[in-house]
Amino acid sequence: MGQQSQAQGKDALHGRGARTNRDCRYEARQHEAYDDGWDWRDGEAPKLDTVIKHEAAKTIISRNNSPDISFDQSINTYRGCEHGCIYCYARPNHAYVGLSPGLDFESRIFVKSDAAALLEKELSHPGYRPRTIVLGGVTDIYQPAERGYGVTRAVLQVLQKFHHPVGMITKSALVARDIDILAEMAEHRLAKVAISVTTLDRKLARVMEPRAAAPHKRLDTIRLLTSAGVPVTVMTAPIIPALNESELERILAAAHEAGAREAGYVLLRLPLEISDLFQEWLATHFPDRAAHVMSVLRQMRGGKDYDSTWGERQTGRGPFAEMIALRFHRACARLGLNTARLELDASQFRRPPRAGEQMVLF
Repeated sequence: MGQQSQAQGKDALHGRGARTNRDCRYEARQHEAYDDGWDWRDGEAPKLDTVIKHEAAKTIISRNNSPDISFDQSINTYRGCEHGCIYCYARPNHAYVGLSPGLDFESRIFVKSDAAALLEKELSHPGYRPRTIVLGGVTDIYQPAERGYGVTRAVLQVLQKFHHPVGMITKSALVARDIDILAEMAEHRLAKVAISVTTLDRKLARVMEPRAAAPHKRLDTIRLLTSAGVPVTVMTAPIIPALNESELERILAAAHEAGAREAGYVLLRLPLEISDLFQEWLATHFPDRAAHVMSVLRQMRGGKDYDSTWGERQTGRGPFAEMIALRFHRACARLGLNTARLELDASQFRRPPRAGEQMVLF
């Protein structure tokens, strides 16, 4: 049987992004919630609580050879993400553990408790060759669970000990907690942070990214990081036509004023289950423009909801996609963003001596 458990009622999904919890694509049977007209007692459905489980990973560094991604090594300290961003391209990954990419993704969180120990083991291997590791390439490394578990901070401490370069991607203000580590590493060209700023509209952010930091908190975080000497890239991602794409220039200007000096963007991606989840969300929150949003998006995806072609999946194609790219590059040029790209320094990598080993004298 599947995992279908859509909550009904006035407040049941408050603070959640997805509207449903459809079975994952690997289930033999698919179930769909149906409203038979009978209300829950007192008009409210049971609250959808977040459940944290521990994941026993065997290795912690993930590797890729994608030509669309600027890094080939990454670490994700959590599976699933309580931020609940409706557009998250990581949602389909929950199907691999038999859970729904819908509400399960944002309420059934797996924490990789042994991440720091696994990382130290992998970095200590004689055959390891250092290249920048990016934290948070899939789910957010500073989601709410990090406050209690501290797995991301523990991983950072290992990277600091090994003098290993690290990049980070987050939309959480919690990254400022680790400025003590990041500032010291940045001083030696070993750290940089990318902050995702999707919109400056608090109302839109609340329904699109319900448990992520508010837009002004993300800008404050950029200020805190850059004031401490930590280089920051602003990611205007995803760009959603007729929803947040009109804010592109304003977001870049606000991030630049806060201290960001590099920028990037990604067009909305809707692979696998995300398309249905996103369209359900659109119909709920923006019924007046839902058809228009999808129409423009499909024009940038060759008539489909999504096209995974290398070189196009991040930016799309056609007149609308070209216009977004032109606006982005012109805004960056006007503001002075991306005038130089900071390359982190992997040559400083050192394996700390183990207990009983003689330290290097020279």
